Amino acid sequence: MPFKINIAEKSGKTYHLEFEGEDFNGKELKDKIEGKIIMPELEGYEFEIAGASDNAGFTSHESVTGIGLKKIILSYEKGMKKRPKREGKWKRTDVNPRGLRLRKTVRGKSISAAIAQINLKTLKEGAKKLSEIFPDQNQPKVAQKAEGEQAPTTSKTEAPKETPKVEAVPAA
Repeated sequence: MPFKINIAEKSGKTYHLEFEGEDFNGKELKDKIEGKIIMPELEGYEFEIAGASDNAGFTSHESVTGIGLKKIILSYEKGMKKRPKREGKWKRTDVNPRGLRLRKTVRGKSISAAIAQINLKTLKEGAKKLSEIFPDQNQPKVAQKAEGEQAPTTSKTEAPKETPKVEAVPAA
């Protein structure tokens, strides 16, 4: 199963690609990897594995060793962003209720075949910029929409073209 890889620059721009291979298996969160493992064009780049999640959406957590799922008690941090429905005596205006902890399911910090998405952080840049390596992802969203609108499309709601009317002439 291919990994969906998100590569984040220091400026905040993220580039997406799919990677099919076994090179990530056995790596853990916060490990550093060379860019040429992913693509030959990423020669000279160095990345850090910042996070990962599986196909069910469970995030990898640094405190859980191995590859399996485990329930741990979390406060507001990675793996727990949503407000619980039953929050007790805290007001809804509190963004971070102090002392609130919940038991959540997370995945271990090792990368395995169960992982679907890997987030990478750029530590060292190579000779080419990421915007040159991924030119199709460097376009602003307005330009992408304009390109999509150039192709003529027909919809079912369009009025049919008028056909010439033929009048019936009574036979004599």
